[in-house]
Amino acid sequence: MFGLTEKELLLFTRLGTPSYIQDYLNRIPFNFEKGGDTHYSPRMVIKKKRAHCIEGALFAAAALWVSGEPPLLMDMKSARGDDDHVIALYKRNGYWGAISKTNHVVLRFRDPVYKTPRELALSYFHEWFMNKNGKKTLRSYSRPVNMKQFGIVWVTAEKPLFWLDRKLNAVPHFPIALSENVKRLRRADPIERVAGDITEWKRDGSRT
Repeated sequence: MFGLTEKELLLFTRLGTPSYIQDYLNRIPFNFEKGGDTHYSPRMVIKKKRAHCIEGALFAAAALWVSGEPPLLMDMKSARGDDDHVIALYKRNGYWGAISKTNHVVLRFRDPVYKTPRELALSYFHEWFMNKNGKKTLRSYSRPVNMKQFGIVWVTAEKPLFWLDRKLNAVPHFPIALSENVKRLRRADPIERVAGDITEWKRDGSRT
């Protein structure tokens, strides 16, 4: 199934809910790419036992697919100077939620309480800022991208999936707000920036 080994398939089968998938991603260290840029497939996340945001999102999408749900991703773009973010989407009773791998306090899991993908994307807006200056940087989000269109190669690839990152970047994105409103954004308060400095994983793979 999906080209997965029996052991890999058993792991995904055990992660049968968004909460269990998120728990698994929380248990493995954040991938700081100390040896250079990576773009792990779900198989390589299992092997390496670490992931950064898009790697975690792909892992979550694959786990949802194994459970019979559509493997959906949302790509979110930031202003220049900050990192983009990718999340896996799921739906319950008509409402959207998200699975997310991050090393920070925010930009994490979302319960299925959002009526539209835009509502869900907006839930990340106020906490997405640069810690050094408080500048809020989320600028746009993509429509839900069904990973089925790329076949199953991305689930088990041994080589980096840089091509897939380019595909996601090319998907149409929708602005978070009018440019005039973005110019008037208030910066995060100093106390928010203190909270923004909290991270979950150290570079040596231990928890903070």
